[in-house]
Amino acid sequence: MNHIRSILTLACLATLAAAAGAQGQGLRPGTGITDIMRAGPRLAPVPAAPRAAPAAPVQRAAEYIVALVNSEPITNTEVQSRVERVLRENAEAQRAPRGEIVRLVLERLVAERAQLQSAKEVGIKVDELAIDQAEQTVARQNQISLIELRSRVAAEGISPQTFRNDLRDQLLLTRLRDREVESKVKVSDIEVDQFIREQRAGSNAAVAPNINLAQVLIAVPETATDAQVATLQQRAQGVAQRARAGEDFAKLAQEFSDSPDRAVGGAIGMRSADRYPSLFVEATQSTAVNGVAGPIRSGAGFHVLKVLAKSQPGAFDAVVTQTQVRHILLRNDPKRTTAQAVAQLAGFKDRIQKGTADFAGLARDNSQDASAKEGGDLGWSRPGQFVPEFEEAMDRLAPGQVSDPLVSRFGVHLIQVVGRRDAKLSQAEQREAARAVLREKKVEDAFETWAQEIRARAYVEYREAPQS
Repeated sequence: MNHIRSILTLACLATLAAAAGAQGQGLRPGTGITDIMRAGPRLAPVPAAPRAAPAAPVQRAAEYIVALVNSEPITNTEVQSRVERVLRENAEAQRAPRGEIVRLVLERLVAERAQLQSAKEVGIKVDELAIDQAEQTVARQNQISLIELRSRVAAEGISPQTFRNDLRDQLLLTRLRDREVESKVKVSDIEVDQFIREQRAGSNAAVAPNINLAQVLIAVPETATDAQVATLQQRAQGVAQRARAGEDFAKLAQEFSDSPDRAVGGAIGMRSADRYPSLFVEATQSTAVNGVAGPIRSGAGFHVLKVLAKSQPGAFDAVVTQTQVRHILLRNDPKRTTAQAVAQLAGFKDRIQKGTADFAGLARDNSQDASAKEGGDLGWSRPGQFVPEFEEAMDRLAPGQVSDPLVSRFGVHLIQVVGRRDAKLSQAEQREAARAVLREKKVEDAFETWAQEIRARAYVEYREAPQS
C-alpha cells in the first residue's frame, strides 16, 4: 500500500490492480505513456504544495459528448481534465504530441467505463466506509493529515466528491478484477521449479528486489517559509550525519522522526521495491546494506533512509522480516452492514484494551474464517503474503498492538501483531514466494486479456473529437 506521484495520479491514473489478489505484491508504477493510462489509484507521496501565485486566466474547454459507451456518455471535460493530470504528472507524456495523449486518455476512459459497467452488472459495490479508509490510507502513505490531503486536492481544482468518486471507481475496478481474473489464475509446481532454477542461475534479475528501509522524516508544513524549510533541511542533514557516524538509527528515528513508524525505529519493513516510493528506491539503489541515504525531499518533508536489508525474491539466502499476526474477520453479510461490523469490532478492541476480553478467545467465538479455531492466528507471514490493504495496516502495528477495524474486500478485520523476526525463508516459503511472483505476472497478463475482451464487447460510439 505507494510510489511517488501526486494525488492526481494516485486518484485517477495509476494501477491499483496489484492490490486485487490475495497474493498481491503491492502497488506498482507505470513507466511509459501507455502504462499511465491504466486505471486505479496508487498510494503515493505527494509533491510539496506549490507556493501561492497570481491566478492566471483559465480557458475552459467547451462541454459536449465525445463518446458513448453502451449509451453512457464521456464528455470533453472528462477527457481534458484527465489529459491535464497526465501532462502535469509525467515527463514522458509532456514530450509526446498532445493529440496522442488525448487519444490514449479517451481510450483509457472508454475501457474504464466499460469495466465499471461490468462491475455494476455483477453487483459489486463499495460502501462509504471503504472509501473513507482509502482516503485515510492515501493521507497516511503521503505522511500528511487528512485535512492537508483534502487541501492539496482542492488546490489542484478537484472537488472532494470527485476525488472520492475516483477512489470508489478504482476500488470497484479492483474488486472486479479480483472476481473475474484473480480467482482463475493458477501457477503449477513445474513453473515454480523453473523459476527457482532461473533464480539460482541469476537469470531472473528483472524481478524487483525486496528491500527493507528505515526512515527519519523531518516534516515540512505546507505553509513553511523558505527560512523554515532551510532550518528543517539542516536538521535532516544533521540526523543523516549522526546516522553515518554510527549512531543507533532506531533511536534517532524515535527522537527526531515525524513519521508514525517512529515507534518501531523508523523501520518500514521488507517488501518488494515496487511497493516503496520510487524516490526511496532511486535514492537507495546504490546504497549498501546498513548504509544511509539522504536527506531526500518529498511532499511530506525531508527523509533520511537507512537500508536494513536487500534480497531477491525467491533467492535461497533471502532474509525477510516476518510478522506473526492474528485477526478476527467478520465477512460481508446481508444481515449485517459494514458499519455494524466496524462497530462490533471496535467494541472488541475496547474490551481487549481494557483487559476484559482476550483476542484469541474473541477470534474463536466470532471470526468467520478458518483461523478462528486457532484463535485467529495466521502464523508467520512473509511480505506480500496478504492483500495490500491488510498488510499496510499490519505493518503499522508494533507487537502487541491491535488495529482499528479494517475494511477489506473480504469483510472487516481486527488485527493484532504478535511478533516480528528477521529470518531466512524455509524451502517451502521460498517456493511460495516464487509462486506469488509468478502468479502476479500471470495475473497482469490475464487482466490485459480480460480488459480487452470487456472493451471488445462494449458498444462504443465516437462523436466529436475532444478539444481543449
